[in-house]
Amino acid sequence: MPRAHPAALRRALAYIDDHADRPLTVAPIAEAAHISVRALQYAFRRHLDSTPLAHLRQVRPSHAHDEPAAADPEDGSTVTDIAARWGFHHPGRFATLYRHAYDRSPRHTLRDG
Repeated sequence: MPRAHPAALRRALAYIDDHADRPLTVAPIAEAAHISVRALQYAFRRHLDSTPLAHLRQVRPSHAHDEPAAADPEDGSTVTDIAARWGFHHPGRFATLYRHAYDRSPRHTLRDG
């Protein structure tokens, strides 16, 4: 059975998840978790074998996937708009990451729901 994450790490993960659509650095994540930047980095390394920003880079595609799946293609949403909203400012890179993660293009997800 996996061990529960410490409270500070849970706060950091929640903050990342809730603010993934914004430009983030480790300082505000640590502040939200009520720990120092160094303690935050240590917690991520120890419990997740990752870093806060690497985790953010994993969370953003997930959120970016949810949005086209729920979007109405008739409302004018575009893959480029959705990608930019989640911090992907190069549509080609976003499409490549998306296709790798979900085995379909973001355009097909937007079109087919």
